[in-house]
Amino acid sequence: MELIAHEIDRDVMILSADGGLNSANAAAFISDVEQLIDGGLGQLIIDCDRLEYVSSYGLGVLLGLSKRMKTRGGEIKLAGLQGIVVQALHIARLDTLFQIYPDVDRARLAFRPE
Repeated sequence: MELIAHEIDRDVMILSADGGLNSANAAAFISDVEQLIDGGLGQLIIDCDRLEYVSSYGLGVLLGLSKRMKTRGGEIKLAGLQGIVVQALHIARLDTLFQIYPDVDRARLAFRPE
C-alpha cells in the first residue's frame, strides 16, 4: 500500500491510501500515522478512494489508530470508501465507530467549526 500525504490546512491532513491494508504492509502504515499523531496532528482524513481491500488485521489497525488519535483529542475521518472495503467495515460494525464521508471534500467540511 502506498500512502500519499496532502496537507490541507495546518490542522487537517489527508492521507491517500492506494492498494490494500493488511498484515504485510500495516507496520509501515502504523509507523507513518503514529509519527503524524506524535507530531501533534489532530485531524486526519484517510482518502480510501483507491483502497482496494482491507483485511481484518487492517481493520484493527484503523481502529487502534482512531483510538490513539481520540486519546489525544484528535479525530480520523474516512472518505471515499468503496466496494469490499465498505462491506468489511459494515460486517465488523466499524462503520458506526468511524465518521465516513462519500468524498474528501465533505470530510474536510465536517472538520470546519460551525
